[in-house]
Amino acid sequence: MDGVKYPVLTEKSIRLLERNQYTFNVDSQSNKTKIKNWIEHFFDVKVIAMNSYRLPEKGRKRGSMIGHPIRCKRMIITLQTGDSIPLFSEQ
Repeated sequence: MDGVKYPVLTEKSIRLLERNQYTFNVDSQSNKTKIKNWIEHFFDVKVIAMNSYRLPEKGRKRGSMIGHPIRCKRMIITLQTGDSIPLFSEQ
């Protein structure tokens, strides 16, 4: 099972790339162990540390009803020095 949805490219995540840290949105049911194993096997890298947090809920109002969109977790993954993950395909 791969719980990684997509990489996140924000100002903060681009700054973290300089320190060999990558940011991904993952499935909210995934845990650190599953994501770590998936990243290590899929990209053939060594993961040193992982930090995760849930994004804050944002209320959406449609008429008189208020709902919340499906949330996901965001993980910041630190790789061993010398390893890297290609975020863009080179053509």
